[in-house]
Amino acid sequence: MATTNEVREYWNRHIHDLEITRHPVGSRGFFDDLDQYHFEKLHHLLRLVPFDGCRGQSVLEVGCGAGVDLARFAKGGAEVTGVDLAASAIALAHANFAQQGLQGRFEVADGERLPFPDNSFDFVFAHGVVQYTANPRQLVEECRRVLKPGGDAVFQVYNRMSWLNALSQLMKVGLEHDDAPVILKFSRGEFRRLVAGFRHVKIVAERFPVKSRLHGGWKGAVYNGLFVGTFSLLPRALVGRFGWHLLAFCKK
Repeated sequence: MATTNEVREYWNRHIHDLEITRHPVGSRGFFDDLDQYHFEKLHHLLRLVPFDGCRGQSVLEVGCGAGVDLARFAKGGAEVTGVDLAASAIALAHANFAQQGLQGRFEVADGERLPFPDNSFDFVFAHGVVQYTANPRQLVEECRRVLKPGGDAVFQVYNRMSWLNALSQLMKVGLEHDDAPVILKFSRGEFRRLVAGFRHVKIVAERFPVKSRLHGGWKGAVYNGLFVGTFSLLPRALVGRFGWHLLAFCKK
């Protein structure tokens, strides 16, 4: 079992999607590229997550990274708070918000031990963090603790029974951050048990193949030119359960 310090040290050295930009880290071009690519590959978030529906509400993002998602909540009128285990991520989030003239509160903090009182937030967003933490149940329970009664939370994990997990093994291509101290994959049943403390839970499979800028050579050509197009033609009813991401929409 990895320690919290090992997880912190890794994420202080790594930034999601850094390979897709040639702009200096922390520049406006850097943040614009992150935003574009993030919502290019995760376009379902714009449909499923109420970025514009939290005006006047308090929103917490656990594992906020460079603040790409949190900026969307802020632009929608939410009062936003971001925490991340990595100080480097919090520094980038500060810079991202400052460059856009957005207001937000940021803090270096462990999602397994959130520094907030019970019932503090209307909405908690934890996308791309549960699978990388040493104690995912503790993180989920902390998010539930700081959420107000009747509030909503969104969690995302990697789906063990997914097209990307199978394709990675077939083509011998590593998954993003597969060298992280912790990288977990869940079945739908395991994920449902993880969020069982909420009174209402809806789990959705998403993140289906889109063209990638991260892989070149013949494997990238086969993936972008053949696999993505073929997969897109398959009926969603047939392949819907195999999305790489599982999202849980929870109400306390």
